[in-house]
Amino acid sequence: MTAENLPTLHALRRSPIGHLTDVLAEHSAAGRRSVRLREVPFLAQLDLQLHQHGSAAFDRIASALGEPLPTTPNTAVEAGDLRVLWLGPQEWLLIGPDGSAPATADLLRAALGDEPGSLVDVSANRTTLELAGPAARQVLEKGCALDLHPRSFGPGRCAQTLLSKVGVILHQVDAEPTYRLLVRGSFAQYLADWLLDAMVLL
Repeated sequence: MTAENLPTLHALRRSPIGHLTDVLAEHSAAGRRSVRLREVPFLAQLDLQLHQHGSAAFDRIASALGEPLPTTPNTAVEAGDLRVLWLGPQEWLLIGPDGSAPATADLLRAALGDEPGSLVDVSANRTTLELAGPAARQVLEKGCALDLHPRSFGPGRCAQTLLSKVGVILHQVDAEPTYRLLVRGSFAQYLADWLLDAMVLL
């Protein structure tokens, strides 16, 4: 694959719910209701597994990112234009802008060196739905068992959970509140339809 091929390949990409763009925009029109829904497609997603906290590789990755990997369960940090989500005691998901995966992967692999660990590009595994607005939490509470009250779940928190029986990674990115839901492509249409219905039934 050459650099000349990239524009053509990008033009051929299709998100799992790209055909719903106009529908999502209509339901999220300004002033229509107190919640908005949109897709944020093609985000770079890298799964990092590192077997030792406090190792030299852990410190090198922190230096490369400009921010330590989060070690508190179900938290996320921002490192430049990346968001780093804690998925487990030895696992993190790094999320960045479209097209940033190769450079980020090179940076992390160099920092990992020969130490035990792995780095996998999982960008094609999930798409991202963004739910925002004063009533966003109310919508999610219709199908999620987590306590999403600000005292328990606020900006910088993340969790692997079920929403209407669909496995998602839920990340609250700001206090509006705005939530991002990372969902496998095969479930994206179902989840988008469920969220649209939940928005109507507020």
